Amino acid sequence: MPVTIKVVNSKSDLKKFIYYPLTLHKDHMNWVPPIFSEELAFYNPSKNKSLSTCDHIMALAYEGNTIVGRIMGIINNPYNSLNSLKDARFFAIECIEKQEVLHELISFVQEWAKARGMTRLVGPYGFSDKDPQGFMIDGFDYMPVLATNFNFPYMVKLLENEGFTKEVDCLSYKIDIPDGMPVLYSQILRRTLRNNRMKLLDFPKKKSMKNYIVPVFRLVNEAYSGIYGFIPLDEQEMKEIADKYFMILDREFVKIIVEESGDIAAFIIAIPDMSEGIIRAEGKLFPFGFIHILQSAKKTKQLDLFLGAVKENHRNLGLDALLGANILESAHKRNMNVIDSHLILEDNHLMRAELEKLGGKVYKRYRVYQKAI
Repeated sequence: MPVTIKVVNSKSDLKKFIYYPLTLHKDHMNWVPPIFSEELAFYNPSKNKSLSTCDHIMALAYEGNTIVGRIMGIINNPYNSLNSLKDARFFAIECIEKQEVLHELISFVQEWAKARGMTRLVGPYGFSDKDPQGFMIDGFDYMPVLATNFNFPYMVKLLENEGFTKEVDCLSYKIDIPDGMPVLYSQILRRTLRNNRMKLLDFPKKKSMKNYIVPVFRLVNEAYSGIYGFIPLDEQEMKEIADKYFMILDREFVKIIVEESGDIAAFIIAIPDMSEGIIRAEGKLFPFGFIHILQSAKKTKQLDLFLGAVKENHRNLGLDALLGANILESAHKRNMNVIDSHLILEDNHLMRAELEKLGGKVYKRYRVYQKAI
């Protein structure tokens, strides 16, 4: 049966686009559904500023009346201008194990991009590095964490058959949590704070973190400048991200170091893994899904790193080690036994070195692909 491509141009089509993965992955071991209320917000122009600053298109692939795939095409105009690129991106790509289906989906976005003067197609990659990126190529035996992809292994082969080659890899590290921190190490870390006249903040209540969220993202803008795929956040986007994730933050796993002036020098944010709860909730927060998710976060033995940065003029002072040690200590107190690093660019040698000092081992690998068009 021939494959036909239909552009998503109605609320009904969008709903089919968003919920298609439920059908495709219904028997996929370890697959974690997205939180669908967040998916609906992601594709809503009134809630996602990127939809107004980037050219985009969505499409569904059909065999007869059956949906067999989906894809989103993106041209991030601000990022292209900032980096003198003519790149288009493909994102949210899912399909059955059939070369013809993937070929038609990719060809559709490729032609759309060429008509707009683009010369290269990159992906899977969303509007920014905050969206799930890359196809998983190693680590299929492990459950994915928040904001990462979990594709079927066949997707890699199908895409490479279309002539796509490696653009960049992202790595996830697994770090076993030790029973305790050596006394000497603890003393060295305390000396780091004292010698640099800085303070590691303690948050007795969750609401006491609120005033630090936007300053944290200001440091992200500074520290992440030049990192692959990153584009600075404006104040509105900072507040939107804060609103989106504040509910799931745990004050015990938010570590912030401030200078004497009160400015943030470094931070790290981690989140108790809630993948099993999201599976039980089937990606729905209501009416009872959020209960499954919160219970999962309380019982989990895994902590997922989410975001972190050190101010440029405070690097190589041991602040990253101090943050890492404190995260390990807090995780140990909660009877956790493993940490997932989230995605680290393969050329981020400083971050990788710190994780390896803590005993981290690479256990997942994600690949972003590229092809001239």
